[in-house]
Amino acid sequence: MTETRYIMAFESSADETSVAIVKNGVEIISLETATQIKSHQRFGGIVPEVASRHHIEQVTILADAALSDAHLTYEDLTAIGVTQGPGLVGALLIGVTAAKTIAWAHNLPLVPVLHMAGHISAANFVAPIQYPALALMVSGGHTELVLMPKEYEYVVIGDTRDDAAGESYDKVGRTMGLQYPAGKTLDEMAHRGTATYDLPRALMNDDAYDFSFSGLKSAVINLMHNADQRGETVDHDNLAASFQDAVVEVLVTKTARALDNYPVKSFIVAGGVAANRGLRDALTQMLAKRPQINFLPVPIKLAGDNAAMIGAAVDIAYRHGKRGDWTLNANPALEFDYQDM
Repeated sequence: MTETRYIMAFESSADETSVAIVKNGVEIISLETATQIKSHQRFGGIVPEVASRHHIEQVTILADAALSDAHLTYEDLTAIGVTQGPGLVGALLIGVTAAKTIAWAHNLPLVPVLHMAGHISAANFVAPIQYPALALMVSGGHTELVLMPKEYEYVVIGDTRDDAAGESYDKVGRTMGLQYPAGKTLDEMAHRGTATYDLPRALMNDDAYDFSFSGLKSAVINLMHNADQRGETVDHDNLAASFQDAVVEVLVTKTARALDNYPVKSFIVAGGVAANRGLRDALTQMLAKRPQINFLPVPIKLAGDNAAMIGAAVDIAYRHGKRGDWTLNANPALEFDYQDM
């Protein structure tokens, strides 16, 4: 008889406090998330101290709500999981402390995971990941290609050398006067506009799988500043379309090259920027030419930070024997292993 596993997972790496209960790594029983976007919008980005205070206020409330929604008690749980890193150290500590306390109080195993493993593992809510697999992880803090030769084995084969894709969206949006976070708005503007501005595509033809978006971001900012100094009008929709075309072309070109060089069964796109319609459409077209690969885009509602994705990653880690003890600490610099060059 197959074991039924109920994982309670905590996510607090940035500005979302989230608690979920996940069954067997593939079914969301309950998910409670408290967003802080409005608290940070006036600052144009996340303020760590503000984020930590909100996490403290919400984490126990959400844990109780997750159990209530699932119609379970702590005695029904298999393990407690938590994001150990990377992220904001103060924010991470709230989730780690809550998870450690509950695990200790109820004599449950404690399982720490990497935040990015959560984003990738959320693909299991669509269909089981088949290995070997490749993931394009795109968010505000990360842009990387992750090879998974087998379950619970993650190797970065390409990373951003400067800005992450999501970070570039927010910085370009700020220059355009858009409210934080700017990614969704820029995506909508891009679909209204036409790519009429010539913008750089750094490293696109480089044999390595690394990315660079700092030059693209700077090109957009300089274009707007120069136009303002000359009294010229910039069509923001067209500029958004030009910017997004450049980002998407680089991401898709690098991904296609990796898929052609690494024989994988599944391809996953994950992270906050995975909700971008332009990127999803371009990847769908590219994967249509590679029907032997199972395309698993993480559901848009789970693309941002949430505890359900952490629960999916924790279930994998739990089955592979990963355990934390009472000395577990937040690690804001935690990352996957990198491929040896």
